[in-house]
Amino acid sequence: MNRRTAIKQLMIVAGGLALLPSCRGSVGEASIALENIQISAAEEAFLGDLVDAIIPETDSPGAKSLNLHLFVLKMLDDCHSPEDQQLVISALKKNADANSPTAIEAFLKESAYVEALAIIKRRTIQGYLNSEYVMKNKLKYELIPGRYLGEVKVQA
Repeated sequence: MNRRTAIKQLMIVAGGLALLPSCRGSVGEASIALENIQISAAEEAFLGDLVDAIIPETDSPGAKSLNLHLFVLKMLDDCHSPEDQQLVISALKKNADANSPTAIEAFLKESAYVEALAIIKRRTIQGYLNSEYVMKNKLKYELIPGRYLGEVKVQA
């Protein structure tokens, strides 16, 4: 074996070892990296079903298929106060074990979760309106300042 081949193989192995910790996915944790909040996979699944109840799938994709639950988590982690974060996370923790359509319906009707639901709804709608699907398929885009209409009559 010559030296170049040995060094090349050593660099490939070292690169693989450097990437190995980032490939390790823990079972039971959220699928995205969050800095301020901790959420389990069951709570993430419950949130996914919850946002899908807010914007269900019809002829257009629903909130879950657009991964809006991940958007809600990221916005909650980055943009909300610790009090809001704790409010939403505690509501998810109380209901994540009973992840069924009846549990989703009960969560939506429960008055104790009104503030948490308001945060989730607002971020779900924000994510939907800013999603690639809506921007490409539902909105008509015109470059600013728009088209020039030279024949418009001006009333005096």
